[in-house]
Amino acid sequence: MAFDFATPVERRHPAGGRQSHWPSQKWHRYGDDVLPLWVADMDFVSPPAVLEALRARVDHGVFGYGQVPDSLRDTLCAWSERHYGWCIEPDWQLWLPGVVPALHLASLALTEPGDGVLTITPIYPPFLRVAERTGRMPQQAAMAEPSAPGDPWRLDLEALEAAITPRTRLLLWCHPHNPTGRVWTRDKLAGLAELVERHDLIVVSDELHCDLLLDEGARHVPLAAALPALAARTLTLWAPSKTFNLAGLTTACAVISDPTLRRRFATAAKGLTPDGNVLGLVAAQAAYAEGDPWRQALLEVLRGHRQTLVERVARWPGVVMSAPESTYLAWLDLRQSPALAGVDSPQQTLLQRAAVALSDGADFGAPGLARLNFGTTATQLEAALARLDEVLAG
Repeated sequence: MAFDFATPVERRHPAGGRQSHWPSQKWHRYGDDVLPLWVADMDFVSPPAVLEALRARVDHGVFGYGQVPDSLRDTLCAWSERHYGWCIEPDWQLWLPGVVPALHLASLALTEPGDGVLTITPIYPPFLRVAERTGRMPQQAAMAEPSAPGDPWRLDLEALEAAITPRTRLLLWCHPHNPTGRVWTRDKLAGLAELVERHDLIVVSDELHCDLLLDEGARHVPLAAALPALAARTLTLWAPSKTFNLAGLTTACAVISDPTLRRRFATAAKGLTPDGNVLGLVAAQAAYAEGDPWRQALLEVLRGHRQTLVERVARWPGVVMSAPESTYLAWLDLRQSPALAGVDSPQQTLLQRAAVALSDGADFGAPGLARLNFGTTATQLEAALARLDEVLAG
């Protein structure tokens, strides 16, 4: 079946007028003249199977309080076994309104006030706010930067261990990694496991981008499956939102094999999270049950866009990018760009000079870098890159 990833979708003014009936964070945060390549939101229509399932649910016409159907739990179990080689159980699943709430709930449920919540930087910005928002102590360790242009960012286990104190209780982990696009190797995961066990930490593994590995033949292995010794102390977070472009339907799942951790997490969620989004649950089941052909076609498009970006960045003096191994997010080091010398914020400068919106690396704990979302049509990507050429190509 053919899928259309080439035709741009009007998201700023879809009704044809100046006012949008469907406001979008991505397309409406900045002015009409700005091309947005920032927030992790693709510009592709979601899989036909998902749209068909949603239409059928809307046609029913009643949107009362729903519940997670057994069929969805079974579908996720089948997806996990087929794609990751990990056999999970239906009762390990706690469905939630998103991964960001799950990060905060984990901190509330599994730590005490004043405990340390540790993560590595750069990292998806909400990670950096969990500790403060939940009355815990924020702790950070920096990744090792690439040793040469084009090399990957690396996990620095020594730096991570140096950041651990007797108060550290929770590690917020991202696998694959946002924003660098790293897919962690088994040897690095084994080193992480040894550190986690020795310091008696609990791990929240955000694996939201795991279904978008870009290298041919790559297969995601969940942390709890790769290292079974960690399973009893790991909460795995999944969602269809990035894979199938369903972020606005606010549906995610915490997979927790240990019954004690699962009970503590579920108790903390009571009263703080709403019942399941009835449309989001329908979309999730359709995506996991029937969306894989669409995902495979998407991966081909993203691989092409990644190559386009690699070639384009090579023409920008002083700009460095490690080609992402996963998802549709590229991590650009702009600190040595002559075109941006002396500016306080490269992201703001590119917004002003090129009218292209990127995500500011400072929000990820890495000033001077920026994250670029290439999950858009070739037409829209080329238009934005042409604008960046005017500033960065020198």
